[in-house]
Amino acid sequence: MAKKRAELGGKTIVSKTGVREVTKEMRKKYANRPEIIFFAQDWEDGYNVGGLFRLADGCGATEVILTGKSPKPEENPMIGVTSMGQHRRIKWRHFDRHDDACEALISEGWVLVAVEVADGAVDVSEYKFPDKCCLVLGNEGGGVYGNVIKKCDASVFIPMFGKGRSFNVTNAAGIVAYAAVFGSKG
Repeated sequence: MAKKRAELGGKTIVSKTGVREVTKEMRKKYANRPEIIFFAQDWEDGYNVGGLFRLADGCGATEVILTGKSPKPEENPMIGVTSMGQHRRIKWRHFDRHDDACEALISEGWVLVAVEVADGAVDVSEYKFPDKCCLVLGNEGGGVYGNVIKKCDASVFIPMFGKGRSFNVTNAAGIVAYAAVFGSKG
């Protein structure tokens, strides 16, 4: 362990140039990762939406789809605060109707994968993510609605070991997004 610590050099990279170098190396190393986008169905909390934009930037997602009650960046200042400006970098669309969003994404070739404990759901660590994957995340109270989950090709769940039945929705998005990026593909 001491040898490993010595190899790390004991310093955190704080310069923008150093961070850019690490980012460039990671883009090369993981160039063959699935393309992912997020679908936020009826999210009500601007902080969660802002966190999703920040996550989207971090994991290389190309777009955030907001539906129903999900607040839009220009209408909710909490989004800008929590996203640390990433809501201006990541492409986004808003659909009033969840079904319209599903149909549009399917017609664009996206495979919809619900992040939900549902009949037939697969442990996220065992799922083989497709090359063009839309992660569908429901709201904190109701989860992914039945009419939306019926349009999904699959459902994945995150194993839980405590008494709680779920993670915060943005945390769950992060766990599944990184499983998609680093996991095996179908």
